[in-house]
Amino acid sequence: MTGVLTAENEQAALRMLDDRQLFPIEVREGGLATRSLVPGRRKRIKMSLLGQFYSQLSDLLRAGVPVLRSLDVLARANANAALVEILKEIREDVAGGEGLAEAMEKHPYAFGELQVSMIRAGERGGFLEEVLSRVAVFVERQNELRNKLLGSMIYPCMLLTAGFGVVIMMLTVVVPKIRPFLQRLETRGELPVLTSALFTVTDFLRAYGVYLVIAVILGVLSALPYLKSEAGRMAFDRLKLKLPVVGNIVTIVAICRFCRILGTLLANGVPILQALKISKDSAGNRVLAEEIDKAAESVRKGETLSGPLGQSGLFPVDIIDMIAVAEEANTLDTVLVTIADTNEARAARVIDLGVRLLEPVLLLVMGVMVLIIALAILVPILTMSGTARL
Repeated sequence: MTGVLTAENEQAALRMLDDRQLFPIEVREGGLATRSLVPGRRKRIKMSLLGQFYSQLSDLLRAGVPVLRSLDVLARANANAALVEILKEIREDVAGGEGLAEAMEKHPYAFGELQVSMIRAGERGGFLEEVLSRVAVFVERQNELRNKLLGSMIYPCMLLTAGFGVVIMMLTVVVPKIRPFLQRLETRGELPVLTSALFTVTDFLRAYGVYLVIAVILGVLSALPYLKSEAGRMAFDRLKLKLPVVGNIVTIVAICRFCRILGTLLANGVPILQALKISKDSAGNRVLAEEIDKAAESVRKGETLSGPLGQSGLFPVDIIDMIAVAEEANTLDTVLVTIADTNEARAARVIDLGVRLLEPVLLLVMGVMVLIIALAILVPILTMSGTARL
């Protein structure tokens, strides 16, 4: 027999089958939350909906509403069917004795790893409402930044795509038709270097262009399993930190997350070793988390926190100095939150400036490419015209 059952979770479906004296060979979950363009993957939830969910859950918990009742209220009030289904599953897991972060971790295509880590820290530290509010602000800022980035890149990307298409057409269609008129210069070896390079690129694209596209696609597909592995994620996180310009922004953002969570944990009375263990995952970068773990071992031996963090080479000198002074003054919790506020504002200004500069940079790159091709074609033609007049 095959069929469809409506149940709250898989265990409930198994009980219903058992009541009917049916032995299940396969029970597969299928619902609105599993619909996706990619088979086997769950549909992602929009960041705007996630930000609203975190904010509302924080308000309910702060008002004294229990977690289970809060999830019920949000599931009934939400209009997004996929999110409603996920909230019902989370509610069942929490009712079964799991923590909120543990239940949310089962839905990686809805809740990000960083968000789950921060919520776990809030649960362990006893300040879940504050963390949910912070996560809501973080998700909303991330969504705003992404929308701003996408909005700013629509026009230059359209131009870049059109320009790239024109360049490919010129290299594969126009240049081969013009090339016979320059055959005499090419035979004599009198072609300019730029024109010779252009003809070489044209020959390569016409002969191996299809194979190049196939090789790129196969390379991307073969690299995906490695990037999903622990070693691949570590290598990718290390690469993000070393990228020019972007690497500094990624580092500062990760440090701000760590400082905010660690400062909040310490302010709520969590011991520093336990706080370091919890907050290292909130950085969202495995390389930084590894260095923080090493610093925790040094603190366990009675050393300062600023020393090993400074030796890692990832933390800026001014931040290390502020942490060192805060340790001496016993105000580490306050200073860490101040560091996060100051550097987050600074990083936001840098990101906004980078987004504004991206459009003219892309336009300049496209213009340079078109100019190079035009010069490579026009220079020998003008040379031949001048020689003919002489």
